[in-house]
Amino acid sequence: MTPAIKLLQQKKIAHQVHEYNHDPAAASYGLEAAEKMGVSPEQVFKTLVAAVDGKQLVVAILPVDQQLSLKKIAKAAKGKKAAMAAPAQVERTTGYVLGGVSPLGQKKGLPTFIHHSAKALEQVYVSAGKRGLEIQLAPGDLQSLTRAEFAEITG
Repeated sequence: MTPAIKLLQQKKIAHQVHEYNHDPAAASYGLEAAEKMGVSPEQVFKTLVAAVDGKQLVVAILPVDQQLSLKKIAKAAKGKKAAMAAPAQVERTTGYVLGGVSPLGQKKGLPTFIHHSAKALEQVYVSAGKRGLEIQLAPGDLQSLTRAEFAEITG
């Protein structure tokens, strides 16, 4: 039971948990998740953490088959520039290991941005907090639980 799953149960949010055998040699954990669950990569979202203007950490949730635009995440966070956060900082701040960072149940509530394509989907899949475990839920529930903004963050 991960903090992400506990949060969903506590808030009584409709969701499904999907488990699959994670291959540590997989080139992309997100694409592996989509393939093993038999789901379109457009529905499976990865969780990345960036540092805006060298100080403010923000969470970006985007489709696994797309790349985060550091320029666009900085703009969404009303900053000038962004860089990927250091792995140790990500793990310390979120409470999750890389490759299994869930946008839900993080140790510290960070400003969060969800790729706007999620709005058009009935269900999205995000990490449940460990590799090989995904949560399926409605994008609106993901947005309200993370207090996120929908934004154009890829490019």
